[in-house]
Amino acid sequence: SIVRKQRDYLEWGVAHLKPLILRDVADDIGMHESTVSRVVSNKWMATPKGLLPMKFFFHSAISSSAGEDVSSLAVKGKIKALVDAEDASQPLSDARLSELLAREGIRIARRTVAKYREELHIPSSSIRKVERGPAGSPD
Repeated sequence: SIVRKQRDYLEWGVAHLKPLILRDVADDIGMHESTVSRVVSNKWMATPKGLLPMKFFFHSAISSSAGEDVSSLAVKGKIKALVDAEDASQPLSDARLSELLAREGIRIARRTVAKYREELHIPSSSIRKVERGPAGSPD
């Protein structure tokens, strides 16, 4: 059930990871959610992407304007990509990141962007600007 639901991730990468919760798999295979939780706990799966904990495949959903839900991990990947590509002299604020994600059809609050950014260990825009130094400096 997990492989069937996450086939796009296995073929194309993290941007294609689908939202999946224990209840989805439990309903699919006709078992109780707690049984599925015990089965996937401390278990690993050999995949084309390497050896992954089975819990890796379970992520909450974020709605997109395209009508297809996106996994929280895929959104974190987009946030990381935006920060990696930002102008070092003008780092993107959480509000600006939220606006850019909305342009891609992913509507999430600034607070959620801040939460995901912190989970990714990415400093705030003001700290990123200070760490990188002013534009043109050798830092």
